Formats: sequence, C-alpha cells, structure tokens
Amino acid sequence: MPTLEVKNLKNETVGTVELSDAVFGAELNEALIYDAIKNYLTNQRQGTVATKTRGNTSGSGKKLWKQKGTGRARIASLRSPLWKGGGNVHGPQPRDWTSEMPKKMKRGALRAALSERLREGNILVVDDLNLSDHKTKTFVGVAETLGLNKKTLLIETAAPQNLVKASRNIASVKLAEDVNVNVYDVVAHEQLVFSKAAIEALQAKLS
Repeated sequence: MPTLEVKNLKNETVGTVELSDAVFGAELNEALIYDAIKNYLTNQRQGTVATKTRGNTSGSGKKLWKQKGTGRARIASLRSPLWKGGGNVHGPQPRDWTSEMPKKMKRGALRAALSERLREGNILVVDDLNLSDHKTKTFVGVAETLGLNKKTLLIETAAPQNLVKASRNIASVKLAEDVNVNVYDVVAHEQLVFSKAAIEALQAKLS
C-alpha cells in the first residue's frame, strides 16, 4: 500500500496518507484510457449545428412561371436548392452525440490513469488548499513554493471561494471537485494536487 506525504502550503510535511492499491496500484491500460477519453470528448459535443432546408428559408411559395410554353426549365419554388438563397439539401441537422460507457470501464480507466500519475511522482497531497485571500498573486506564490510548474489539476471536495477566484485566471491550472474528476483531465494535466479530504473521498468512490 503506497504512502504519500501530506504537505501544507509552505511545502512542509505535516503528515502522511495511505493510498489504496485498488485505486492507485492499477496497471496501465492504454486502450481503456483511450476509450474513456474518446467517450468523454464525444459527450462534450453539443450537436446544435444546423443548416436551413427548403422549408426553413424565406421566400414566396408561388410558382415562378407556368409549367409549359416558356422554353425555360420547369421550376416549382424560389426556395429550391437549385437557386441562390434556396435551402440546403444534405446539410447537418441537430443531433444528440451522447455516447454511453459502462461505469466499471470508466472507473477502471480513471484508476489506471491515477496510478500512472503516481508512478511518475506527479501527485501531491496538501492538507488544506484554502488560501488567505483571493488574489492571483497569492496563488502563484503558493504554486511556486509547492513546485507546480506544469499543467496542474487541483482537486478539492468543496472548492473554497478564495481558491476558485485566485486560480481561475491561470491558463495552466484547472480546479475540479473530487466527484467530477475524469480521465481526460487526469491525462491532460501533468501534475495532480489533492487536498487530503479529496483524495480520501476519491479512494472511497473508486474502491
């Protein structure tokens, strides 16, 4: 059972936390992680794109000229796809991109990704992520003290407002609650910073 040191915001060791082998000792499964990321990104698609068909375009429905005798091709409507300003024939229409993936597979992929981050030494546990104020400068100072110099995912049980406001202007940092952690964020961020409460809650969820 692996053990991690628990730091404070001054990068001082204040305790330890034991990690479950079931959650942080999983083997790397690249295929499962790929499937979980693909499923996550697919579900982010809104599916609201649309083009106008001949029934949605504006214009008169009157027949432009008589069917026979003019020498011109017969035409029924100004809104025909053959005419400028007419409807689109095979354009995209709103659709639901939602894709389901079994919960066991999602959790398995998340365990594999977290375990790999642990093996890389890119998981840090902090006793409390609450800052003294909501200034970005304060968060930058804490990040430098803790050695956070890569894309970082902060994981809390209930994110304090000071932390939310201080970190939201930094492009390389994302804040998430433990219940919303997903494989995509774990893979996309090189460093993971948990509060002690968050890592214990996540272990209970994934065990």
